[in-house]
Amino acid sequence: MLEDLLIQPDIPIPQALKKFNNTGEKVLLVIDKEKKLIGTITDGDVRRAVLAGHSIEDPITRVFNKSPIYISERDFSLDAVRKILLSYKIDLLPVINENREVVDFITWSRAFSGHGFLEKKVGEINMPVVIMAGGKGTRLEPVTTIIPKPLIPVGSKTIVEHIMDRFINNGVKEFYFTLNYFGEMIKAYLSSIGQKNKLYYVFEKDYYGTAGSLKLLIKELPGTFIVSNCDILVNADYADVVKFHKFNNSSLTILSAFLQHRIPYGVIDFKEDGVVTQLHEKPEKTIVINTGVYVIDLECLRYIPDNEMFHMTDLIDKLMDNGKKICTYPVNENDYIDIGQWDEYRKAVKQFT
Repeated sequence: MLEDLLIQPDIPIPQALKKFNNTGEKVLLVIDKEKKLIGTITDGDVRRAVLAGHSIEDPITRVFNKSPIYISERDFSLDAVRKILLSYKIDLLPVINENREVVDFITWSRAFSGHGFLEKKVGEINMPVVIMAGGKGTRLEPVTTIIPKPLIPVGSKTIVEHIMDRFINNGVKEFYFTLNYFGEMIKAYLSSIGQKNKLYYVFEKDYYGTAGSLKLLIKELPGTFIVSNCDILVNADYADVVKFHKFNNSSLTILSAFLQHRIPYGVIDFKEDGVVTQLHEKPEKTIVINTGVYVIDLECLRYIPDNEMFHMTDLIDKLMDNGKKICTYPVNENDYIDIGQWDEYRKAVKQFT
């Protein structure tokens, strides 16, 4: 509904992030008290603002686009709308009346339904993806004592197929799998489903953690590649992520997510001598978490020891200790699902069935 997309300019960024989550859209329409359009804000605007040093608690006044693209009622036609969406590569177009009041909006799916377009296309990347699929999946026990985590079904597909689909939608054609626990079963399944992509496998001799097995691929991978854990789904324009990685001359870029976290206790602010200044009852904080997807330059792998337990956090610490640049690219909360825990797994099942 239109009302769900309307937002006032003085609300803090966390409330805008909640709106993105609730609507599922990538754009919100900023209006004044008379409901006149004064701007738009996207999840990308929020990301750029936070990366530029704005506080996550800032009002969106300092963040939103004050020169929005729109179409007026009197100029409205589907052909005009399609031209605007294609020309400006925007996700949503507001419709305003002669008083500049927002009266409607139109998305890609509405504009191109039945005309050869199902959704806005994302950019394509020409690099392989490494899927770390060797873990025991202890968070999903007892199921993972019988079935390896990558092969647990979510709807009509397995977890690993859903992960691959997101990358295939971004043009990825090559996948490397690091395997250990039930590794032969995973390889046999992937080989049996008729994948049109190139699939390569490497087996650990022992459990090497969330980064250790990458060292086994040091002679196989190109200068830059993507790594994904095998229990998360992240919807992102990976071409934009890679562009961000290269523009910032980053050695390793962490794909992160904004997360609204409610602290289940009253939180106390106090000063000297324990004098209480304020009590916050179960406050909600916006934090940025690691999703488990990374863009990595090949040179980083030389910091990984051979045949040892070595986690991605160890690698990141080692890179920073050696003066390497680490960046993060945050996405919104509803673009990230951690299937590796039961509550989120159940949500994913509902989403895909």
